[in-house]
Amino acid sequence: MSLVMIYITNPTMSEARKTARHIINNKLIACANIFPIERTYPWKGKILEEKEFVLIAKTEGRNYSKIIKEVEKIHPYKVPCIIKIPVRANGKYDKWIKNNII
Repeated sequence: MSLVMIYITNPTMSEARKTARHIINNKLIACANIFPIERTYPWKGKILEEKEFVLIAKTEGRNYSKIIKEVEKIHPYKVPCIIKIPVRANGKYDKWIKNNII
C-alpha cells in the first residue's frame, strides 16, 4: 500500500481539529498536523488574503475517497480543498501508520 498525506484547508483551528478528530475516529488516518497559514486567491474581481489552517493527514492512498466523503459531510466550505500527496516514510513510521488505520 502507498502512503499519502492529505492536505485539507480549514477556516479556523477548531474546524481543523474537528475534522482531524472525525477522520481519526473513523480510523481513516493515523495522525494529523495542523498549521496556521495565509491564503491569497481571486474572488469576484478582487484578490483576497485571509488566515486559514491546513490539516495534513497521514494515511494510505486507499482511504482517500473515504476521507473525501467524510470531510465533505462536516466541512464548512462549499468547496473544500482535499488534496492527496504521495509520500515515502521510514520503515518504522510506515508500519505505525498502517497499524493505526483500517
